Amino acid sequence: NDLVSLNMIRDLTINGGTVGFTIMLTTPACPLRSQMEQESMAAVMQVPGVEAVNVRFDAQVRGDNRIAGKLNIPVKNIVAVASGKGGVGKSTVSTNLAVALAQEGAKVGVLDADIYGPNIPMMFGLSGKPRVENNKMVPFENYGVEVISMGFLMPEGEAVVWRGPMLHKAIQQLFTDVRWGELDYLIVDLPPGTGDAQLSLAQSVPLTGGVIVTGPQAVSVSDAKRGATAFMRLEVPILGVIENMSGEIFGSGGGERAAQELGVEYLGQVELDPRIRIGGDDGRPIVIAAPDSEAAAAFRALARKLAARISVMNLAPDPELRII
Repeated sequence: NDLVSLNMIRDLTINGGTVGFTIMLTTPACPLRSQMEQESMAAVMQVPGVEAVNVRFDAQVRGDNRIAGKLNIPVKNIVAVASGKGGVGKSTVSTNLAVALAQEGAKVGVLDADIYGPNIPMMFGLSGKPRVENNKMVPFENYGVEVISMGFLMPEGEAVVWRGPMLHKAIQQLFTDVRWGELDYLIVDLPPGTGDAQLSLAQSVPLTGGVIVTGPQAVSVSDAKRGATAFMRLEVPILGVIENMSGEIFGSGGGERAAQELGVEYLGQVELDPRIRIGGDDGRPIVIAAPDSEAAAAFRALARKLAARISVMNLAPDPELRII
């Protein structure tokens, strides 16, 4: 369908030979933005009498309607970032995806659900305890992203030794007992594996979808496939697979192979770059610390693809209810 049929053209103005209009995107991170601008300008310039075209952009992110009904929080989409094993850079990917989406103009939050090993505060350069207003925690904010983590609530270095029910309650409270702003995307950084945290999240939170992070090695891919299979069994849509730390040292191609075998989208890869590790330690994600680097460009491309996948998913009609 064309942009007019999709109701994406707004604020049409004609001033002499100049035509102006706004293209309403379904995400600020739309990867087809430049193509839409060029093709719409070319089409309008073919109209007799048109001498110039001014194209503006705005965005209205479509949301997952289940979230407000079940959690009563002003969040449009909840995206879980998971991996089958630790050490593949899942928290690094979560952090840089969130900041990249915010740089595109989206309203973004990060919820650190890795209760046993919360790394998100360090990666965002944040510390201290969140203030409380009207019995709700106010998330920290940095780089345009709202952030909450169990790491803010525990003494530094202290271990959490909880059984499943306590973990379930803690994760739920990080959603409902926090004064989230009106967010387009809430990125949830999960612990590695397929244990209680993943089960609790899938059962209590309406997830828009999950992103699987893997390294390029065969052992990492094998574990990532297990993580994806767990999501599928819990009826959580897989938004795609990301290969992290790709390059000569660890190899490449594992993420794409995993996506093909699972029958899901391959979002892309991020090359191994020491500056990513340095930025994580210093609380400056590479999309902030080295915005012109290849790794930063890769994260921005991944963020746009992820946003596009979510938009397409939310545009799809709801599946018909089955009567058993």
